[in-house]
Amino acid sequence: MGVIIRKKPKLSNPVMVACWPGIGNIGIMAVDFLRRMLGAEELGEIEPWDFFYPKKVVITDGELKDLEFPENKFYFKKIGKADILFFIGEEQPSDGGANYAEGTKAYRMANLVLDVAQKFGCRRIYTSGAAVAPIHHTTRSRVWVVPNKESLLNEVKDYENTVLMSEVEGRNGQGNITGLNGLLLGVAKKRGLDAICIMGEIPIYVHGFPIPYPKGSKAVLEVLTSALGVIVPMEEIDGLIQQSDSEIESVYEKLPVEIKDQLDKLKYIVYSKPPKPITEEDKKKILQELDKLFRKDTGRD
Repeated sequence: MGVIIRKKPKLSNPVMVACWPGIGNIGIMAVDFLRRMLGAEELGEIEPWDFFYPKKVVITDGELKDLEFPENKFYFKKIGKADILFFIGEEQPSDGGANYAEGTKAYRMANLVLDVAQKFGCRRIYTSGAAVAPIHHTTRSRVWVVPNKESLLNEVKDYENTVLMSEVEGRNGQGNITGLNGLLLGVAKKRGLDAICIMGEIPIYVHGFPIPYPKGSKAVLEVLTSALGVIVPMEEIDGLIQQSDSEIESVYEKLPVEIKDQLDKLKYIVYSKPPKPITEEDKKKILQELDKLFRKDTGRD
């Protein structure tokens, strides 16, 4: 088990941006889009053998030729004043078969990621994911931010379209981040590294389905590009947003009137005041109706 580094670029004051799959693929879509748009080069990878089961086998002419494992790769881009290291994982490691990272495997991977960050001189880490929120799919996603040091609070408050996770309406100053996004912040804190988690909002009634939510990804991208001082074209992700909105709307229009009436209230939430929460009973009913529609429309099990 270890890290394979194939190039050894000299980086200037680099920062690391790390991500994994998660709800709506908000974080990984944003970070991988940024990596592609900047033309980052592959740097190395974490060997998968001790972290993951094979995701598939390759059979050619009746013979098993290879096992394919989830990839966990590093990339770099020389920008000038602050170069960028990327870490993009295809899967989060877990000891217990959970959807998100937990246990000793996750802790080892978090430390390997930060080993590489520090090897190349990184003093700051960004992670990204999703924030499940009582919003409507027609509204703009905000970005919830969580820094791992008090000294970063003023900076993250100045990011456009952001709110501290602990100050989100109805959270009473509390919050938690599941998986490697939260774990990496904690391990970075132990190592004395600055770290900030950036999470794009996804509607509460969309988050349970295996579909991407590019509107949340774009919100994350806008914050990341501003923080990193880079500019990338957004036409591709805008096209994905149009496609996603159309798909969600086609399902939305098939919902029973009473369910739509409940969800339409989310269009009018004023963020300066705590929103009226959707009750657990309402939430269960809404998700049941959406589940029926998704099964009918997609044939998913």
